Amino acid sequence: MGEQDGQREITTAKEAADDELVLAFGRLQGAANRLEYILGRRIEEECGISHLMYEVLLILGRAGEPGLSMRAIGQEQVLSTGGATRLVDRMEAAGLVRRVTDPGDRRGRLVRLTPLGEETAVRASRLHVENIKRFFLDPLPASHRERFAEDLRILSHAARDSLPLLP
Repeated sequence: MGEQDGQREITTAKEAADDELVLAFGRLQGAANRLEYILGRRIEEECGISHLMYEVLLILGRAGEPGLSMRAIGQEQVLSTGGATRLVDRMEAAGLVRRVTDPGDRRGRLVRLTPLGEETAVRASRLHVENIKRFFLDPLPASHRERFAEDLRILSHAARDSLPLLP
């Protein structure tokens, strides 16, 4: 078996399944999927919005005035423009966001939070913070939490920077 960067060369499905890097990434992905399900379900049950809608409320809250274009929302959430449009249509029908004319481009439209969207973002965030503490931080040793959060920030930014821009 050959060595690559200190790793054994994978030659069988069993070796692939047992590879330390494959296992580590699988654990990360599994934890993220399970936590998203648990935390997203809590938001949906308590606030009546999907986790994806909640993320868009946060993106719009961070952007402030004058709002964001559909393209920018799609890029932040790795959605196609059509997917972002359908999501924003549902959010607009629920009274969470509104579309306004882009002051920099009269042909363009921007998406902004409504007062209900702002209130929903705050209410959902209060719940979300409690659930993050319970399901994300409490299982970790206190001495690891700050470093773990910083490592996740680094990974997230590196992955974001490696994505191609969506049309």
